[in-house]
Amino acid sequence: MSASASDWVRRFAVEHREVRGQLVRLGPAWLALREHGDYPEPVRALLGEAVAATVLLASTLKFEGELTLQLQGDGAVRLLVAQCTHDFRVRAVARFDRERLAEDFATLAGQGSIAVTIESGRLQSRYQGVVPIDGDSLASSLEYYFENSEQLPTRVRLAADAAGAAGLLVQRMPQQGGVGADVASAAVAREAEAWETFETAARALADIGADELLLRPVEELLQRAVPGLDLRMFDTQAVSFGCRCSRERVTGMLRSLGAEEVRAIVAEQGAVTVTCEFCHKPWRFDAVDASELFGDAAGRSPGSPRVN
Repeated sequence: MSASASDWVRRFAVEHREVRGQLVRLGPAWLALREHGDYPEPVRALLGEAVAATVLLASTLKFEGELTLQLQGDGAVRLLVAQCTHDFRVRAVARFDRERLAEDFATLAGQGSIAVTIESGRLQSRYQGVVPIDGDSLASSLEYYFENSEQLPTRVRLAADAAGAAGLLVQRMPQQGGVGADVASAAVAREAEAWETFETAARALADIGADELLLRPVEELLQRAVPGLDLRMFDTQAVSFGCRCSRERVTGMLRSLGAEEVRAIVAEQGAVTVTCEFCHKPWRFDAVDASELFGDAAGRSPGSPRVN
């Protein structure tokens, strides 16, 4: 699926201050991600916030690979996984107990942990930061993550509804060092200005409502966050939904099960259907498909019967 103009992330920086941020908005990509999923409203909202958060997190980094945000606890949402690649392809899934659902984050998440994992294919490296679920929202838990794992004062605002998801992040970056008395004096003044800018932005983010974050013009939101200051806007990056499941992957999985088992399922049910654990898309193979599937598959070695 091609990225829509409604699906994007954009970085910005406050000129002459060590303050930067990112703003993300998702529309069609968010709808495509949920096309085959059935999520009750509280879970849907949390999942949308998590998807927006992964894009914000990925946009703060320079890497080639995949970033995974995982929330796991003893609340109604037992497990939530959202992923974003370096080129901003997103997917997500949530596992939940429907009878325990509530509107508040504490009941949904419970006690547990939030893990941010970055896997770089080029360097074959893996980084993971894990913090306890903290505060009364996913945004506050992510602020705790940045404070403790990245040592970066950060404020995050997230929102999601049936039509879209959005997020705004502002960070106080480390000050560049210098030498000499004059440089030190200027650095102190610049440090104070940067903290004032960050604190002003933090207060503004707290006052931005969910509907505003989803719908207000970008320029208006940013001017509210950093009033009267020059902003340097970077190029908009397109975001799209992208799951790794495909008919080819499902074909390989079915071949690994073997012709006898697949044909037995087809004989009993009329077809074999494999549902992706991430996007919930059903892949259906009827008797004709099964016959073609094993027409030249004799002697293939078994593999893992999972599609993800």
